[in-house]
Amino acid sequence: MRAVTARVKHAAVEVEGAVVGAIEEPGLLVLLGAAVTDTEASADTMARKLHELRILDGEQSCASAGAPLLVVSQFTLYGDTRKGRRPSWSAAARPEQAEPLVIRVVEQLRARGAHVATGRFGAPMTVHSANDGPFTVLVETD
Repeated sequence: MRAVTARVKHAAVEVEGAVVGAIEEPGLLVLLGAAVTDTEASADTMARKLHELRILDGEQSCASAGAPLLVVSQFTLYGDTRKGRRPSWSAAARPEQAEPLVIRVVEQLRARGAHVATGRFGAPMTVHSANDGPFTVLVETD
């Protein structure tokens, strides 16, 4: 799995003009993609990494600070642009594989005690964020 993870002051995601997920305090905005090779173990590892990632103020994590996360699925993180002018999506998991993995990451974060808001899988979304820093890192499980 792959996640572009940004430290934010607040963030929200809209579908058809309605907010479907938001965090109103400092935390992490996580754009999360699944690869064809990912498994439930990959999702569990990603949840642990995201929860324990020490990139908040004072080198704290969401786990230590009690900070929220907004998780938004994004298959385009596995777009391969090395050849030609059009991305190849062959490494990205198909929706029927990716959706359960994204759900598992969210469930595992919540099981760890994290407050997690989400987007809507497969929907066209508008993401708003106030980046803090800006501080953005790529988190991968493989």
